Amino acid sequence: MIAAANTMVFVRSLLFNAAFYVVTIVLLVGPLPVYFILPQWFAMGVVRLWASVGIYLLRVIAGARLDVRGRDNLPPDGGFIVAAKHQSMFETFALVPLLKNPTFVMKRQIRWIPIFGQYTIKAGMIHVDRAGKASALRGLVERAREELAKGREIIIFPEGTRRPPGAPPAYRTGIALLYRALGVPVVPVALNSGRFWARRRFRRYPGTIVVEFLPPIAPGLQPRAFLDVLEATIETATAKLVAEADRAAAPNAGPP
Repeated sequence: MIAAANTMVFVRSLLFNAAFYVVTIVLLVGPLPVYFILPQWFAMGVVRLWASVGIYLLRVIAGARLDVRGRDNLPPDGGFIVAAKHQSMFETFALVPLLKNPTFVMKRQIRWIPIFGQYTIKAGMIHVDRAGKASALRGLVERAREELAKGREIIIFPEGTRRPPGAPPAYRTGIALLYRALGVPVVPVALNSGRFWARRRFRRYPGTIVVEFLPPIAPGLQPRAFLDVLEATIETATAKLVAEADRAAAPNAGPP
């Protein structure tokens, strides 16, 4: 029975991956003839559609549905920071339809990815040169302030890269700098996506991917105190969500 289940997971993963990348190519390549005259809102619309279709395909093909919790913790008028746990590629697109007009903080090298990188520029994403140190951090603050003034939500992954469930946390100081400099609330986000879409793995496991918006951290804390609160909040909630996923998967011998 376990062998049959693993085979089914493999087949569904194959179908999902194929469909997802075909959709990605079609949606990103289709508007290219008019790319240079596209307004930002149109580019964000393409990104939002791509993300929504990806979530749909993951549910109907791979059997992984999305459960969003804590929406009432989002400030109603925009202009805040979203600090999300990062376990999977999933949250790099799935957070987009959950917010009104988000922008991601991402490494500068993404700008040079053919086609996709150009969309991140057109959509007003915030690119950071991680090797630039002080100057890069100043640029990050300036760009974030520009986008906040438009009422956008700034999405940042405080650990900077994907970390598997259970890995020791590695929160960086960039989020604390933004928090201090911008003086806006920070909404922590816990999730368990790594149990279903693991880093550098082919298989997509069925189950319920939970994204949970936690109560915002108000401005005013000292950077070190803020970082401690943020880490404790996200890690505690994430551990609960991962344990919840493990309990649900155990009877069916789910993902390792």
